[in-house]
Amino acid sequence: MQNTSQKSVVIVAGGKGTRMKSDTPKQFIEVAGKPVLMHTILKFYHCIRDIQIVVVLPFEQIETWNRLISEHRFTIPHQITPGGAERFYSVKNGLAMLEDSGLVAIHDGVRPLVSDSVIKTSFQAAEISGGAIPVISPADSLREVSGTESSPVNRNNYKLVQTPQTFLTKRIKKAYEQAFETKFTDDATVFEADGNSITLIDGNIENIKITRAIDLKVVESCLT
Repeated sequence: MQNTSQKSVVIVAGGKGTRMKSDTPKQFIEVAGKPVLMHTILKFYHCIRDIQIVVVLPFEQIETWNRLISEHRFTIPHQITPGGAERFYSVKNGLAMLEDSGLVAIHDGVRPLVSDSVIKTSFQAAEISGGAIPVISPADSLREVSGTESSPVNRNNYKLVQTPQTFLTKRIKKAYEQAFETKFTDDATVFEADGNSITLIDGNIENIKITRAIDLKVVESCLT
């Protein structure tokens, strides 16, 4: 039986802040006294103290991150590796830092509001099924668009997908040996393409991905 006691997280932080209309990459924007990425790392560290943390950053941002670590006296142990041209390659680089044993969560660096419950449940579910992802139900009505026409769809048949997406490390590393395809929109799609199935768990609604300026205000209100 595979040893699943080792828990790791690959935190992918490749944002450039374009939609934020900011020159600062969004993972480095300071919120509640720290860069967003530090808040995200702390979430996993405080939840699982012996977790192995790998942070994936664009090569050109690593020097800035090291400076921020020094400025904020950030001492949480973590490894850093450069990303790739697509998120797929960034995740693959992060996974390459890990041994094959155990479980790994793959998380967006700009989701600092993930709950302890979601983190713990994702590991528990992945240990049983091999792969687990958090989802929430859409609150708004949905319509399917085709050209200039649209039609309503039953929102109960749809889920919004979050991270962390958590897997048996050996199986997700094998899945990432596939060639990149544009249909790989997240880690679950890569995992499924290699013949695996996933389990859905309940996400937490606050676990938003920072994309726009308004998102920063929401995160700040939750962190202060």
